Amino acid sequence: MPLADFPRYPLTFGPSPIHTLPRLTEHLGGAKLWAKREDVNSGLAYGGNKTRKLEYIVPDALAQGADTLVSIGGYQSNHTRQVAAVAAKLGLKAVLVQEKWVDWPDCVNDRVGNIMLSRMMGAEVRLDPAGFDIGIRDSWNQALEDVKARGGKPYGIPAGASEHKFGGLGFANWAYEVEQQEKELGVFFDTIVVCTVTGSTHAGMIAGFAGQERARKVIGIDASATLDKTRAQVARIARHTAELIGLGREITDEEIVVLEGWAGDLYGIPVQSTLDAIRLTGELEGMIIDPVYEGKSMAGLIDLVRNEVIPKDSNVLYAHLGGQPAINAYSALFAN
Repeated sequence: MPLADFPRYPLTFGPSPIHTLPRLTEHLGGAKLWAKREDVNSGLAYGGNKTRKLEYIVPDALAQGADTLVSIGGYQSNHTRQVAAVAAKLGLKAVLVQEKWVDWPDCVNDRVGNIMLSRMMGAEVRLDPAGFDIGIRDSWNQALEDVKARGGKPYGIPAGASEHKFGGLGFANWAYEVEQQEKELGVFFDTIVVCTVTGSTHAGMIAGFAGQERARKVIGIDASATLDKTRAQVARIARHTAELIGLGREITDEEIVVLEGWAGDLYGIPVQSTLDAIRLTGELEGMIIDPVYEGKSMAGLIDLVRNEVIPKDSNVLYAHLGGQPAINAYSALFAN
């Protein structure tokens, strides 16, 4: 059915703002760069891309009479922090499984940033030693069973909200939002650049843009370091979302672009290009990005523009997905 017919619970301020990045554009000497700011899209615990996804998931949770949202992520998961915020907003409980997805030697990694905010908002936080994987986890299934065993009614939200049946709808709507903002700004963004890990942000964009008249390229920059799994998940979610919203055609392989080269060897571990991108963006634009997601997608954008893989006459929209609270858990990176 049309996207407009799906129930949506408003959690954002409205359309997230778009602005130019003039000094970064001039520095790179290529395509004109813009940013769309999911990091300031909501008043709920610093917002972020998952808040937009949750707008389409919350109505289902409420319809099922859930009293507890159960989700999962790493110690510094932006997603679980946003689930905690939404639970607080709705008067629900939250149980968050926080796995050790990143082997990062910061002694307060499990006590600052996102995980601290989740605790502040009343979530039950469960630390788990399991490592990174974008799939469905036994620890999450166990948390669901534990809530049932104590008489609660849980509602499961998988990592990044990505494997949820409605996980792609938020960013399908983002694509329509961009189309409307283009009319207001008098510009067409021929290239979109977005970070890709669990996949539904990128996948939702693909499905949403696929229904528009003008073709554009949606480039996902892999930050998972599990490229084949991530590409397959993006493809699956994009095709499922396209079917949900009645696209009327199959998403082609050519529409699913996930590029490697900036993730490093492990999820959540910044490499030199990550740090360089964080510094450059901060020094030129005062725009803060993080070492797990945006630092890697910005590093990809910088190289693609410098090397003119993205043509000089392009208008590029960079999707800033949020994630800055995690910076607190990487305190040694910019000590000097």
